[in-house]
Amino acid sequence: MWLALAIFVVTLTLVIWQPKGLGIGWSALGGAAVALLLGVVSWADVGVVWHIVWDATFTFVALIVISLILDEAGFFAWAAAHVARWGGGRGRLLFPLIVVLGAVIAAFFANDGAALLLTPIVIAILIRLDFSPSAALAFIIATGFVADTTSLPFIISNLVNIVTANYFEVGFGRYAIVMVPVDLVSLAAVLVVLWVAFRRRIPKRYAVANLDAPRAAIKDGLVFRVAFPLLAVLLIAYFATAPFGVPVSFVTGAAAIVLMAIAGRWWKRGRGAVLSVTLVLRHARGSSCCFRWACTWWCTDSVMPA
Repeated sequence: MWLALAIFVVTLTLVIWQPKGLGIGWSALGGAAVALLLGVVSWADVGVVWHIVWDATFTFVALIVISLILDEAGFFAWAAAHVARWGGGRGRLLFPLIVVLGAVIAAFFANDGAALLLTPIVIAILIRLDFSPSAALAFIIATGFVADTTSLPFIISNLVNIVTANYFEVGFGRYAIVMVPVDLVSLAAVLVVLWVAFRRRIPKRYAVANLDAPRAAIKDGLVFRVAFPLLAVLLIAYFATAPFGVPVSFVTGAAAIVLMAIAGRWWKRGRGAVLSVTLVLRHARGSSCCFRWACTWWCTDSVMPA
């Protein structure tokens, strides 16, 4: 038990610390390998863990691919620019609008995607609006906080949602019926807490004239135009395929392939492509959490029985 706990603590420390040249995946893989070599876990545990996390892992990677392509196409920057204009120059209206935008992105692109994609966009807007560091910190913390606290409404909104739903055989529709209202309550609570915590940091006014036109953020018009129809079809497909037991990773993976084909102009053999699908896949590969999950589950499995 103590050996498993020691391996887990060291691995978690390296994952958080991230020494130069040692990424999260390699740290977690190393911890899992050490646990396996020292007999803390067995090869049979590998199959158990894989059965639990494979659907969540592949769904996560597919969502990251979709998110990165849309981000490269300017989809999220376009949405954030519109939100900034909807604020109408009132900082205390912009703040809740940014929080709601984060909640919407978290619902469809998971909490990690919302935090990683929206945060740099919000920072760029705040710099453009010449917000003070104190005010910027309020928006940045709110963006990251809401990404986790509102990753509830759908199975795909969080990796833990997928694992839990699969383990207890909860369908996509049944999960959404229960958790969408919960998510709305969570969003309301988050808005209240963040407002109480940061209301004094938020400037009353900002210059809308300093903002670029939302259309200026669009880099790939074709990908942008298919974004909303694709996301709508994807959401419908989740509900439609759930009664047949189709894993969400299959549905999400199919959407990712379609979007890659459009972004890469595969029917033209790449001619006219604006985005680099290869570069997107490299970034997505670095986002896979399979090894981190494996290490966590193996070490936990070794400690808990004792």
